[in-house]
Amino acid sequence: MAFGDVHADFDTLWSALRAASCADAQCLPTAPVLAGLFQVVLIGDLVHPKSERDYARLTGLPRFHSADPDHLFLAARAQVIQLERLRTYQQAAPHAVHIILGNHDDAVLSGGYVLGTGGGLSHLEFDPQHGGVLLPAHLRAWMEGFPREVRVGAVQFAHVSPLPAHAHYDDLFYGDPSTKRWFRETPQYVEMAGLHFGVYGHTQVEGGILLDADHRFAMIDALHDREYLELMLADDAAPTSDAALQGVRAVPF
Repeated sequence: MAFGDVHADFDTLWSALRAASCADAQCLPTAPVLAGLFQVVLIGDLVHPKSERDYARLTGLPRFHSADPDHLFLAARAQVIQLERLRTYQQAAPHAVHIILGNHDDAVLSGGYVLGTGGGLSHLEFDPQHGGVLLPAHLRAWMEGFPREVRVGAVQFAHVSPLPAHAHYDDLFYGDPSTKRWFRETPQYVEMAGLHFGVYGHTQVEGGILLDADHRFAMIDALHDREYLELMLADDAAPTSDAALQGVRAVPF
């Protein structure tokens, strides 16, 4: 099971994990996850709500102001509580729960970039230089261990694309428009990388999960549309075999 960019919408994430029979009512792994029969992949960007409205919902404020340190503290605290819960979930089944490092997660860890939205909202809650607070050290250490990709045979899970350059969130990354366009302009990247299938997030696509059967990839930044991706993989398939991927579908919840 693969779940798209969270962006602090943890209520929806837990709803999706429960709908997929991957989490119980206590937000802990179910028996199939603990046994490794179900594999869970979160595609990255755990932090930073997508809009001012989402920040207000997260904090319980009638309106969120990113210039108000008290509002930033409430936004950080709400996310820390949920990150703690997710950490407990992942550490209960580290063999089966995989969380990829997204660019928003990396920005919190590095402190080198102030990210924002197209509407002018800046994500400052974990930025002490702009009135926010530091992410707690144990959560920082946990997130620093997130991989930049997960591979199961010839199936790749990454935050942005198959390109290695798109897994490093530096000046070149933020200046490169292809990070948001590659799946339309150069979808052959998946085949060129020698992959049988790729699963990516980062870019919200209108209409929910985008499944491109011809070019063998899915764009899954669609938790907001209440969809996750289900993949059926054969245990006994050769690592690079096309048969390793038996089925893939977008699942509403």
